[in-house]
Amino acid sequence: MITLLLQATDTINNVLDTANAANIPVTAAPKELHFIDLLFKGGWVMLPLGLLAFLGLIIFVERYLTIRKSSKDESNLMFQIKQNIHDGRLDSAIALCKNTKSPLGRMLEKGLKRIGRPIKDIEGAIENTGKLEVSKLEKNIGILGIIAGIAPMLGFVGTIIGVIAIFHDVSIKGEIEIGTISGGLYTKMITSATGLIIGIVAYVLYHILNMMVEKIILKMETDAIEFIDLLEEPGK
Repeated sequence: MITLLLQATDTINNVLDTANAANIPVTAAPKELHFIDLLFKGGWVMLPLGLLAFLGLIIFVERYLTIRKSSKDESNLMFQIKQNIHDGRLDSAIALCKNTKSPLGRMLEKGLKRIGRPIKDIEGAIENTGKLEVSKLEKNIGILGIIAGIAPMLGFVGTIIGVIAIFHDVSIKGEIEIGTISGGLYTKMITSATGLIIGIVAYVLYHILNMMVEKIILKMETDAIEFIDLLEEPGK
């Protein structure tokens, strides 16, 4: 009889243990954090940030291709112009510059058309044409600099707006919940991170284009000096 009672007690205990185990809450696996989800949680500020990023990319690609096309080696052009001038074929030299369709070609074409006038007039014509060509190369590059300055500030504004909204909710509830604050804050910080990334990238691209333009300017100035020296040679 005692044995039957012990067995029944063990059976009941096992049942109770199983029931208790079933009632133990299972800790949910942490939800995986996706970058795309964070972007959508950033709020309306992500829209202008996305537009700034798209605009900056379009400007960089367009300017990069234009500047790279203008930075091709023109040493053969200078050699042919020298030969034509030495041979007295001024019209051929002008036609050669016109067909080149490059900043250096247009600059030298203006100088060739002024041959016969004082050297100062030729230098002035070349300098003015060079400034015009440089302004064409620098077109819209300044917008990248603006984006580099605006994007981080805009991202910070998005974060501040999100923090204000969080504490507004806290004031309405009348209690501070760490989970609510931290959970809402990390999603709002994505605007600051996005703005900083866009700003840094735009800043780097801005200086890359400026360095490319400065390299072209140096080459144009060197070739212009060489062209003026050629005209000042005895017999020219």
